[in-house]
Amino acid sequence: MSVLTLTGHDLSIERMKLFLTDKESTVEISENAYVNVRASRKIVEDIIEHEKTIYGITTGFGLFCDVMISKDKTSDLQANLIRSHSCGVGEPFGEKTVLTMMVLRLNTLLKGYSGVTVSLVDQLKTFINARIIPKVPEQGSLGASGDLAPLAHMALALIGEGEVFYKDALRDSKTVLDELDIKPITLKAKEGLALINGTQPMTALGVINYIEAEQLMHNSLWIASLTHQSLNGIIDAYDEKVHLSRGYPEQAAAARQMRGFLAGSALTTRQGEVRVQDAYSLRCIPQVHGASMQTLAYVKDKIEIEMNAANDNPLIFGEDEVISGGNFHGQPIAIAMDLLKIGTSEIANISERRIERLVNPSLNGDLPAFLSPEEGLQSGAMILQYSAASLVSENKTLAHPASVDSIPSSASQEDHVSMGTIAARHLRDIIDNMRSVLSIELFIALSAVEIKGVGKLSPKTRKKFDTCREIVDFIDHDRNFSKDIDKLSEELRTIH
Repeated sequence: MSVLTLTGHDLSIERMKLFLTDKESTVEISENAYVNVRASRKIVEDIIEHEKTIYGITTGFGLFCDVMISKDKTSDLQANLIRSHSCGVGEPFGEKTVLTMMVLRLNTLLKGYSGVTVSLVDQLKTFINARIIPKVPEQGSLGASGDLAPLAHMALALIGEGEVFYKDALRDSKTVLDELDIKPITLKAKEGLALINGTQPMTALGVINYIEAEQLMHNSLWIASLTHQSLNGIIDAYDEKVHLSRGYPEQAAAARQMRGFLAGSALTTRQGEVRVQDAYSLRCIPQVHGASMQTLAYVKDKIEIEMNAANDNPLIFGEDEVISGGNFHGQPIAIAMDLLKIGTSEIANISERRIERLVNPSLNGDLPAFLSPEEGLQSGAMILQYSAASLVSENKTLAHPASVDSIPSSASQEDHVSMGTIAARHLRDIIDNMRSVLSIELFIALSAVEIKGVGKLSPKTRKKFDTCREIVDFIDHDRNFSKDIDKLSEELRTIH
């Protein structure tokens, strides 16, 4: 059982990946983080005691920021905030996403700029370790002023309201807490606002999107190498000198991986042996895949900054330094998610073009038309290319940047928003489509190389072939191919 110790400063995608992989993992809070929490809370209590005018502590929210709230109503103010903002709609986020969301929110509160109580951070810790996962609807966030609606639903469970997923069942939050002898928390001044002013939903989904996109981009290269061998592709185009001459590290790395996957193959050719040049979908694999891989570095940098960011409002820097700002604005993550949408869409795009070359009798060399076992009587892989083309076309719509849109809210007090959570959700859908397209390419390439001769495969791709052949069969008759695609798609979540 692994332990993720949170400090507010050093959380990374890799550490979150380890935490999410181990179902028995827990979080702990560093002692120094507790010191920071207590210090910032004392400042909040002094503000209340002296009835200073500070946004969200002794005033209302949004357009009501000029409305003063009396000392005896501060707890009511926070509870009302959570209830009123719990207005998300649509399907709930996945449990892994919400678990990540809670870890990220806890990490932010531990920085000591939010003014929450030790009781609140301990309540979040308890929920995480017990895997009490609030039901959080996906839709309803503008991605500025924080992901208000999603985080409100998360916070609702902490006070014993709303619903939670617990041990694979959706249940009433209060019932689960009673069973586990966990008391619902009563929110103190500033705590409701501290829970919902933040970018954790878009960032949590961004973390999971990144992990899945990175793995699929790696998988896309060995899948492409199977197709390359099926079509007797020319290996010269991957020569190191070609890629070093351009200067992009990711392009050179993709070419290096392709050379590694193809080393020892009896199915590859040299320029001029069969043809002088391959089509771009084979020849330009390093350039296209490498460019998509460039987006990963940018996105990782922005996500890891945000994972450790103070994105509350107001922020507490000292007794006389409580500053209202806009760190809750999701624009950095929105742009990062939109960028990765393009990167992942292009991997699916070029994969579909390789699928076309595998099945089109005008392009696939000596392979059967559509890899049909009986041309005319059986359609073989004909409609598999249709499915891939449909997914790629859908991705083109989803890849439209969400971050360029904005709708004023809160009577135009909040007059520019990021739509970052929409960007993250669309990226998730693109990644799912990308996985399906790559699964279709893999499925067809497996049969194509079997026709060409499995014994001629490179050693590395032969291992991949053997693993995948245990999952799906050769295209020797027409059948419900969606089952094969689903099996390979699930395998691509784990195979490296």
